[in-house]
Amino acid sequence: MPKTVDHDERRSMILGAFVTLVVRDGLHAVSMRSVAAEAGISLRLVQYYFKTKAGLKQSGLAMLEKLSSERWEKRVGGLPEASTVMETLRALFVEALPTDKQGREFHLLWTAYAVLGETDPEIPNRMIVEGPHRLLRRVASLLKQGQSLGEFDAELDVDSEAVVLIGLIHGLGTAVMIGLKSGDVALKLLISHLDRLRAPRGPDPRVLR
Repeated sequence: MPKTVDHDERRSMILGAFVTLVVRDGLHAVSMRSVAAEAGISLRLVQYYFKTKAGLKQSGLAMLEKLSSERWEKRVGGLPEASTVMETLRALFVEALPTDKQGREFHLLWTAYAVLGETDPEIPNRMIVEGPHRLLRRVASLLKQGQSLGEFDAELDVDSEAVVLIGLIHGLGTAVMIGLKSGDVALKLLISHLDRLRAPRGPDPRVLR
């Protein structure tokens, strides 16, 4: 009886080899032949699943975004049901900063794609910005939710502040990657900025007596 092939598993195996090579050698150095060698399969098999090098790179980026989204959902899903918006945003910061192996790999891969996208027409810009745009919308939505719950200043421009927060996440992520700041310091800086967005406290009733 012929063996049943799990095509999804095989695609994942090939993409896993692709990621290993990108992290180790850089995206520019990866070829379909080197991916085949890393995966221990024939070049023809890699070509069967991904057709071209461009198809392989695009699939790698799509996988990157999928894994990032899954990690974020898992992180938020692990929070207590009564968590505040501040706590949810803190969980996002923890997930986004490259403080573990997976986080560092993601940051390195995404940065490699962002750089390559400037010169490689095979990597459409829309594919690179889809992830950040999705994150931007989510952060803005959380800030707006925080406003409605009284956690953040009602006068806050949530769209502008979401852009600032995403910029801080990416910038501090790079600072962590190169050793300029530790993950703990980067997280404290993000929380410190978020604290500035809190709703102003009313006057201390003891002062009014």
